[in-house]
Amino acid sequence: MSIATNIDEYIQKRCGLMQEQLTMVNQLIRNQELSDVSVYGGHIQIPSLKKDVPDDVADLTRAIYNVLPRIKLTDLLVEVDSWTHSQQFVHLHTKTGPKDETALFAAILAEGINLGLSKMADACPTITYTQLAWIADWYISDENYTKALGVLSNFQRQNRHATYWGNGTTSSSDGQYFRSSGASSPLAQVNAKHGRDPGLNFYTHISDQYDPFYAQVISSSEEAPHIIDGLLYHEADTRIEEHYTDAAGFVDHVFAMCHMLGFRFSPRIKSIDKTKIYTIDKPSYYPELNFMIGGTIQMKHIRDNWDALLRLISSVQNGTVTASLILKKLASYPRQNSLAIALREIGRIERTLYTLEWLQDPALRRRVQVGLNKGEAKHSLA
Repeated sequence: MSIATNIDEYIQKRCGLMQEQLTMVNQLIRNQELSDVSVYGGHIQIPSLKKDVPDDVADLTRAIYNVLPRIKLTDLLVEVDSWTHSQQFVHLHTKTGPKDETALFAAILAEGINLGLSKMADACPTITYTQLAWIADWYISDENYTKALGVLSNFQRQNRHATYWGNGTTSSSDGQYFRSSGASSPLAQVNAKHGRDPGLNFYTHISDQYDPFYAQVISSSEEAPHIIDGLLYHEADTRIEEHYTDAAGFVDHVFAMCHMLGFRFSPRIKSIDKTKIYTIDKPSYYPELNFMIGGTIQMKHIRDNWDALLRLISSVQNGTVTASLILKKLASYPRQNSLAIALREIGRIERTLYTLEWLQDPALRRRVQVGLNKGEAKHSLA
């Protein structure tokens, strides 16, 4: 556990910190001393970050890409495998590797480019659909993909150039949407943001060194519950300390669970004017923040459910139950049970502290944006 397991000690520390930060930000607003923040008439505004990359970087990027050799994807797959990963694709029962690596590569490629096994078999004169289907059934699994991705991530981190991008302790996650075709997966859903056609999200965690160390195929309508899975259940030799997401991750339960597991959760706040914070004591103590205050923290729920919360976090950390499963379960109750409310209240504490820091620290706002840009750069490459 990364937090005090004694409830009295926990409450004393978090309450003291909340009161200190609320008082400080209230005073900064009164004195108009918040950097790059405007507060007027019950509204708050933070201008967009200024671009800090020189304009000629785009020209340099194009010049570099123009001198890179054109290679076949199949050749790239074979070459990378010679360094790293196919040994992770073992038989479901015997735990031995396949004798026909060509069929394995073809099956992986069929999934990777969304071609399907039938069309891949048609394109490969020496491989049949039966061979590909057998390989896919017995050697290709989510578990094996995760292990292989961990090996690739570790290999990249060993390259001395990786440290130019970061120290490997921060990461971001984001989903890449793909429309489903043919027989739709049970996960495929319609999301108004992506139009009328059902589709899936490939949700990827990427470190500040640009290595994607965890990936999941999830419903297009749910991202937040899967944030913690990638931080806990990857197979890479990485120790993430701070994690960035876009506004879709700004969820109380995720704030709570990340804090209790020892991760600093730093989502982008898209609409600061609509963001609510909470207090321990009377909201009237912070008149300059009154328009942002959404209520007070219900400490009784936290205290009454403290032991159950510790057991829950221990189960998630040990993999007895996945974080995404329990978060979706807690959110599904018609009437939230006491454990869900207690976790929400802890999340509101952490959300409030984070929002207050966001208001005070332009460097935090830029750091989050830079972290998210790395994930978007990876998506553009894919």
